[in-house]
Amino acid sequence: MKISIYPTNDDMSKAAADLVAAQLAEKPNSLIVFPSGESPSGMLRYLVQYANDGKVDFSQCTIIGLDEWVGMDERDYGSCKHYLHTNFFNHLDLDPERVVMFDAKAGDLEGECERINNFIGSHGGLDIMIVGIGMNGHLGLNEPGTPFDLYAHLSELAPITVEVGQKYFKQETVLTQGITLGLKHLQEAKMAVLIASGEKKATIVAESLQGHVGTDVPASVLQNIPHARVLLDKGAASELEHIS
Repeated sequence: MKISIYPTNDDMSKAAADLVAAQLAEKPNSLIVFPSGESPSGMLRYLVQYANDGKVDFSQCTIIGLDEWVGMDERDYGSCKHYLHTNFFNHLDLDPERVVMFDAKAGDLEGECERINNFIGSHGGLDIMIVGIGMNGHLGLNEPGTPFDLYAHLSELAPITVEVGQKYFKQETVLTQGITLGLKHLQEAKMAVLIASGEKKATIVAESLQGHVGTDVPASVLQNIPHARVLLDKGAASELEHIS
């Protein structure tokens, strides 16, 4: 696990975008997982800028969505799909066939998990899987207690996830379940990337990266991934020990 610390969130975001750009330059048809939420917003802005400037080409890659609130799609403000469409896809010349996301309104959600698992497996596995970290250490919607060996699955949302998740909506919204790629996907990705910013994430970042490895803190699985990359700004790294 390589931990890189940057002075600001903007510096961290640019570094994350540069990782994606380098991957696409090396392998244009890469399979890449992008998360939604606050953490990736700067990275996505840089990638849109790079694409508009001709510095990166998304035309041959395939993008996989990390997760979604069950019962929502891109028409629902606050959904993961809505976020990625609004902040990323709508600003790029993307073939819709190259965007693969969970249908969280599907009648057979277990079948959706199987569809995504099969898609990733049949396309040679993930090249980059980028995740943020929740206040309880969740990655995607892999909540505390999630086994490390799960692929895509349904999750019961933790109370803190429901509480924090309200910031994405215009009004209080009932959130009960999520559908998400699994921690096994992260471990098998050719490059697993965690991005985090801000002092509010410092405690859980330190616990995840330097504490006990166990399912009570899902992000601690990163300690089991030798090739993982962790990109932090100074605030998020402020409670780490012995890191320069």
